[in-house]
Amino acid sequence: MSEQNEPFVVSPALRYLDAAQQILTKIRETQLPAIEAAAQICASSIADGGLVHLFGTGHSRMPVEEIFPRHGSFPGFHPIVELSLTNHTQVVGANGQRQAMYLEKLEGFGEVILRNFVFHPQDSMIVFSNGGVNGVVIDVALGAKRRGMPVIAVLSLAHSQASPVRHSSGQRLADLADVTIDNCSPVGDAMVTLDGLATPVGPGSSIGYVAVVNMLKCLVAEELVRRGKPPLVLTSAALIGSEASADLFDRAYDDYRSRLAQAYGCPTGAA
Repeated sequence: MSEQNEPFVVSPALRYLDAAQQILTKIRETQLPAIEAAAQICASSIADGGLVHLFGTGHSRMPVEEIFPRHGSFPGFHPIVELSLTNHTQVVGANGQRQAMYLEKLEGFGEVILRNFVFHPQDSMIVFSNGGVNGVVIDVALGAKRRGMPVIAVLSLAHSQASPVRHSSGQRLADLADVTIDNCSPVGDAMVTLDGLATPVGPGSSIGYVAVVNMLKCLVAEELVRRGKPPLVLTSAALIGSEASADLFDRAYDDYRSRLAQAYGCPTGAA
């Protein structure tokens, strides 16, 4: 067969990019109302001197850390990352994946985590979980609701709906949330199939998570400016010079420290 008659084969790398673009397009077309509603909740928490608590297990720790702290982010968000549920560097042996995957299904553990903090009426909670069915994330959502906090869920609706309910409450994360944002990744997460390989490769939830949280962050910043409370955005020295950047970092971290003191039962500004 001549080269002209050979079928054109798209590289798996390009097929991944095409699938990733489909996720971004779907988020753009379907999720903006939910992200805008979540931004209003977050802006109210931050403007009122409170915290937006962030929780995720496994690889869902990535959007938690994407929100704060990093360049282009600002105080008001409180990352809660439990290392026993998120340490993916050991894989096997002590602190291995088997233990983490077991613990994230363990009902009751989420309430133990929440017990370490003092929550306030102005606070809110974002829970990240691609499947939204494991014991810990349901515990955290239920605990946040009991404490009077609005709950924002960020997950894959397709994957969650395809997953069996695991919590004794009989609920999925989306059932508990005041606002649900779909990261638009597919069932099973991986997006590229290959000839000769029975299972797909190339997960897509990371793409959806990062897009969603940065869209959210931008909307929250806009709303805080509109309310006359512009955030202290961590900004690179390459943009504003080393002295201004260092000063902004110090003021942002001081603001965060003051807010976080409340979560440990201290008066505002005591830390």
